[in-house]
Amino acid sequence: MPHTAPAPTGELAYAVRRSSRARRVRVTVDPRGGVEVVLPGRVSERAAAEAVVELRPWIDRRLAEVAVVRERVAARGGTVPYLGETLRQAPEHGRTRVHRRGDVLHVPHGDARPALERWYRRAARAEVAQRLDVAVAALDTAYTRLTIRDQRTRWGSCSAEGAIAINWRLLLGPPEVLDYVVWHEACHLVIHDHSPAFWALLEARAGDQRQARRWLRMNAMLLML
Repeated sequence: MPHTAPAPTGELAYAVRRSSRARRVRVTVDPRGGVEVVLPGRVSERAAAEAVVELRPWIDRRLAEVAVVRERVAARGGTVPYLGETLRQAPEHGRTRVHRRGDVLHVPHGDARPALERWYRRAARAEVAQRLDVAVAALDTAYTRLTIRDQRTRWGSCSAEGAIAINWRLLLGPPEVLDYVVWHEACHLVIHDHSPAFWALLEARAGDQRQARRWLRMNAMLLML
């Protein structure tokens, strides 16, 4: 479990998380969780403080970008994006689940974000499954399991056993970006690396995906409620 390092007045607070899979110290700035330092299992926590000091100019720039992102998200008002559409929220007292009618989302009154996330997760399973089924049929392959997740650093993953995981937040972006991530992971069922052969297969089956990759790289932080 991550823990937050104490920060004297004027200094930067950050969370420290250990990961058995991490091979090096990694610093991330997340619009939801602030600054986090990921440490390999046996690395001293002193390395976290050193990394924060070394990367402080970059961290400050990213935090400034996060502030802009939060302003843009707040500017949505009572709407949320959904695969290129704009859905209007209609708060209702007593409601616990989100229900969509046309371009209106009937949501709980007050902070609807937990219920909205549950709704997006349910919608993501249907949106992803239909796209993934098309992709694996075209590739003449199969997957073993589909999981909808909220990964901090990944939009999708494919295990060696053929299990596919996709981040539900992709539904907050345009449909072509979700298409790209689904095809990307489906191609990993055939070639489980990022070799030239993998990229050639992806382009041959899904077309030129550079624009979708660029959009995701430039707008990733906006994919939040």
